[in-house]
Amino acid sequence: MNYFLKTIGTVAGIVAAGMFWAATASARDISAANGTGVNGPNFDLVAKWGYISSPDGNTIYTWGYANGTGNMQYPGPTLIVNQGDEVSITFTSELPEVTGGNVASSIVFPGQTGVTASGGTAGVLAQESQGTDAPNTVTYSFTASQAGTFQYHSGTRPDLQVQMGLMGAIIVRPADFNVARTAYGVGTDSDYDHEHLFNLSEMDNDIHLAAETESWKAVASRDFNAIDTSEFKPEYWFINGRNLPDTVMGDNVPWLPTQPYGSFVRAHPGEKVLLRFIGGGVDGHPFHTHGDNLTVVARDGQLLSSAPGQGADLSFSRNTTDPLPGSTMDGIFQWTGKKMGWDIYGPVADFPHDCNDGDADNFDDVTWEWCPDHDKEIPVDMPSLLDMSYGGFWSGSPFLGHLDALPPGEGGLNPSGGFTFPWHSHHEKEVVNFDVFPGGMFTVFIVEPHSEPIP
Repeated sequence: MNYFLKTIGTVAGIVAAGMFWAATASARDISAANGTGVNGPNFDLVAKWGYISSPDGNTIYTWGYANGTGNMQYPGPTLIVNQGDEVSITFTSELPEVTGGNVASSIVFPGQTGVTASGGTAGVLAQESQGTDAPNTVTYSFTASQAGTFQYHSGTRPDLQVQMGLMGAIIVRPADFNVARTAYGVGTDSDYDHEHLFNLSEMDNDIHLAAETESWKAVASRDFNAIDTSEFKPEYWFINGRNLPDTVMGDNVPWLPTQPYGSFVRAHPGEKVLLRFIGGGVDGHPFHTHGDNLTVVARDGQLLSSAPGQGADLSFSRNTTDPLPGSTMDGIFQWTGKKMGWDIYGPVADFPHDCNDGDADNFDDVTWEWCPDHDKEIPVDMPSLLDMSYGGFWSGSPFLGHLDALPPGEGGLNPSGGFTFPWHSHHEKEVVNFDVFPGGMFTVFIVEPHSEPIP
């Protein structure tokens, strides 16, 4: 508990203005038409160079995919298609110029079968685009036959090009997605209310500096293949291409033009949050969801099922998940307040309780109060204001949706009286920005009262 309170207090001091903006914005939903993904089935991807920023003041030379004529971005655009779609991805390399054209690059699609390519030149793993002095454009095609979470990334010297930023996500919606909001369309195990993508990655600043140095040389002297990646040692860790505190900013904020995706999560008690994890780098990142366990229902775009039609009967529960490098993992997170030992709503008239309806699950149908805790007092004596230290998320009350008096200048980042939890990597070195704590692979989850709308 001391760790939780100290961490939240520290984070609040850093993210005051941005967090207040995010707390009043829409929840991130990659199915919505709000710029968080690109709907297919036809896409135009361009590999470009550019810069991303980190909260410690650094700007990092990066390669990334752009949606057509847009900015390169890290990670690449989230590509959203429907099960059964005939997907077409036209790809062009506009990476730095070298003798013979631009730096050659390609795309591979793990988990997709029957991928074909036309145009370009043959590479080790896939057809490549190499700019002006060679066939410039490659078109990749495949049928999105399997619903789930997948990734795409460079198939040309991936030890360098994936590290430089050439990777992204593919979301394949199940055939019955318009009937029920579900990730896999089999049973109810992957049904959800809100959806968030967590693409986890890391960067070695020295590799990016070496690539930037090559780009300063005369074209005939550039040799990106000479960059050594064997002594990989990252200093930055990312969720969706951002580090804390940028992770809690909204999507598409104008001051992060090449890092459009945030990872700030909101939900009401009882609602199911689908977390789509991608191991976008070369290291493993044990990710911890404070507040409750995550039920893992799928790996690598495959429902954890013992047989067709059985649903996710092989699902398992973890408080720290392990999306492996190059893999994907889907989990359902649900915060209920079950067995907290006290009434989470407290004496708040705005939240009527209905715990007399004989619900077999012991939850109120509307508020998701755990009925056995109805009207229970909080089992501690709350200290006086003079005996407390404050973080920006403290509402003044331990009860959900309740705002109590605070000293002048305190609080302000939790206008709905939600419960705030840190979500982060459980590798301690990964929650810093170049050794500055807090930062890195770290974001925030807020449980909102049911009076607060969350799209």
